[in-house]
Amino acid sequence: MENKNSFAALLPIAVFVFLYLGLGITFEYIMEVPMGFYNVSVVVIFLLALCVACFQTKGIDMNEKLKIMANNIADPNIITMILIFLMAGVFVGVLGRSSAESVAYFLLSLIPADYAVPLLFLISAFVSLAMGTSVGTITLIVPIAVAVANSTGFSIPLCVGTVMGGAMFGDNLSFISDTTIAACNGQGCAMQDKFKANFKIAIPAAILTVIILYFLSAQQSIGELQIKDYHLMQIVPYLLVLLGGILGYNVFLVLLVGIISGSILMLGSGEISFVNYMVNIGKGTSGMFETAMVAILVSTIGGLIAYNGGFNALLSLIHKVFTGKKGGMLGIGLLVGMMDIATANNTVAIVMSNPIAKQISESYKISAKQTASLLDTFSCIFQGILPYGAQMLVALSIAVSLGYEINAFMVLPFLLYPYLLLLSSILFVFIPQAK
Repeated sequence: MENKNSFAALLPIAVFVFLYLGLGITFEYIMEVPMGFYNVSVVVIFLLALCVACFQTKGIDMNEKLKIMANNIADPNIITMILIFLMAGVFVGVLGRSSAESVAYFLLSLIPADYAVPLLFLISAFVSLAMGTSVGTITLIVPIAVAVANSTGFSIPLCVGTVMGGAMFGDNLSFISDTTIAACNGQGCAMQDKFKANFKIAIPAAILTVIILYFLSAQQSIGELQIKDYHLMQIVPYLLVLLGGILGYNVFLVLLVGIISGSILMLGSGEISFVNYMVNIGKGTSGMFETAMVAILVSTIGGLIAYNGGFNALLSLIHKVFTGKKGGMLGIGLLVGMMDIATANNTVAIVMSNPIAKQISESYKISAKQTASLLDTFSCIFQGILPYGAQMLVALSIAVSLGYEINAFMVLPFLLYPYLLLLSSILFVFIPQAK
């Protein structure tokens, strides 16, 4: 394939953003349709964007286009993500709402309710740091967050957004995170060095997030907190999963332990019948189908955009526009951010950005650890706020499966950590750093 370079190849992304936001805003705010954004199928919009990408791809027949799309879907990161989605659905289906509420009430019995929201952030950050996966963390903690919101009176978007922020903290810093491995391998730096650079950016943002969350939650009236009856045994699967995450075990193994222990508990205690157990598993997995389809469709679109030269054009522009060391560092951040918007996968965005980021770092004398840190951090910032990103979709799918109406634009104002991480990252660029 020739080395194509075309900004027109980015049209499918523009089509998706225009249709998804345009229709959602029209339904929600102009036509005042209740839950207007829910009337816009993200899968259908991505299908339309895929059609645009296919029409743009000239000179090859449909079979060749299908091969390009299939090769992109075959990326191990995509397969891993889809399998996590499905196992997450089973986990939520097995344990259901009552188990999450038992965990929530147990936590609330130990701490004042005023600290519930900051605690959710700290728990999510700790689990994601140990597990190295934001999606896995969101799967485990969002049911608890929803239950905490329901029992305290704090808004569900606030609690869900808080968990998402904590999950991105660990995704960015964990030694076993795919993003860390991809950034360090691509730039040829030690993980310890990248961690030290990242730590300086992430910790101030995390501390400020906890402080703001406390004062933000303090402004919400929670009324008189009543701790309902809860079953300590139902906490066991979550404790096992939490322990597995802390010890850094593979996310698949951790989820499998949670599913098996939850199944034994729920069936053995007579909490549900075997028939209802099977029904719940089916509902849990089907609730993740849309999320899995989005991951697949984004991958197919990304493959065609790359073939048509869209990413090459973007890389060339950034390389030309940004000059000087500080400009080069901002260029690296914008580069991986734009790749993440296009692919909705921060690991894939880092892998695609690595070569040009390496060139920029060499041209502007940016150290390998700084480059790796910028790639990982900015990819997590953008991934953490994408309305169609895996993290957001999983969080919303779980909340909806538990019976609550919520959409991405209700959560976006409460994604404090990614916003503060962006601010901290920009300061990092303009404050002199050791080589």
